Amino acid sequence: MAASTSRLLPFLSPSKPPVAPFLLRTGGPTSRVHCAATGQTGFFTRLGRLIKEKAKSDVEKIFSGFSKTRENLAVVDELLLYWNLAETDRVLDELEEALLVSDFGPKISFKIVDILRDDIKAGKLKSGPEIKEALKRSVLQLLTSKGGNTELQLGSRKPAVIMVVGVNGGGKTTSLGKLAHRLKNEGVKVLMAAGDTFRAAASDQLEVWAERTGSEIVMAEGENAKAPSVLSQAVKRGKEEGYDVILCDTSGRLHTNYKLMEELIACKKAVSRVVPGAPNEILLVLDGTTGLNMLQQAREFNEVVGVAGFILTKLDGSARGGCVVSVVDELGIPVKFVGVGEGLDDLQPFDAEAFVDAIFS
Repeated sequence: MAASTSRLLPFLSPSKPPVAPFLLRTGGPTSRVHCAATGQTGFFTRLGRLIKEKAKSDVEKIFSGFSKTRENLAVVDELLLYWNLAETDRVLDELEEALLVSDFGPKISFKIVDILRDDIKAGKLKSGPEIKEALKRSVLQLLTSKGGNTELQLGSRKPAVIMVVGVNGGGKTTSLGKLAHRLKNEGVKVLMAAGDTFRAAASDQLEVWAERTGSEIVMAEGENAKAPSVLSQAVKRGKEEGYDVILCDTSGRLHTNYKLMEELIACKKAVSRVVPGAPNEILLVLDGTTGLNMLQQAREFNEVVGVAGFILTKLDGSARGGCVVSVVDELGIPVKFVGVGEGLDDLQPFDAEAFVDAIFS
């Protein structure tokens, strides 16, 4: 790695291999899943499943994280408590309004209510509880049919490369740090790449996350360093030194800033030249408090770099959790993680069934 373009922290020089795999370990010894080169596919498959399984055992975080959306939708229970056939149209109109207020969007809200109305008229739904269960099934079916596989898809060989993209202020760098924490807890050897060379404080912020999670980090040196060069050097280092996963931060940008959007294309090409097929995942961070306004951002980023999955942040502070369903339905791209709090463990793998149960408890 050229000293003029990037540096590896902590305590690693371009000419020396690291003394220990984790020089900033903050906790006790971490068990590692070892595998030979021929078993790398199995390593990443097991990792993805393990993360998902642990999320299922921690559904309480999802439940509490969507409390504001659940409060918005509490009217559903009130509407259905004394439901009778004569009041079907009034009840369904108010149900539709509740979905719209929670940012399910017109298309989905109308579709769900039309399905319920047809099933009621056909005699398939005869009570309030039956209608509520049908509502939950409809939302779950939308998420599972359009959302695809919500597990991380990390390929068949190391290092796996994950690029994290998004606008400034959406929680991009924080999400990357929390993802590093989750991976480290599973014994994964993580290298961070500080590819946000546009914002002065971004590298410092990521360096703090590297220290908090006990990860190594490659950072730019000098004001003129370019993001593609930093990411390329990081991936080379990760490949040479046996890292499992490389997490690449990128410059936050508005989807209308075409110069910076073009830089993302250059970043993607730079890492693919080092590891063919990389990045394995491009995760777009979207601010959940913006609700349906996130859809245009998602479309633009997907058109430019091909988004593999979404991280929806700040949902614990929003009553607009229906946007989760909207973004999946509109783009057919899975939500892979949701931010439901400020803590290190509050970036949760997305589980569609737990989400539906959380908002329609």
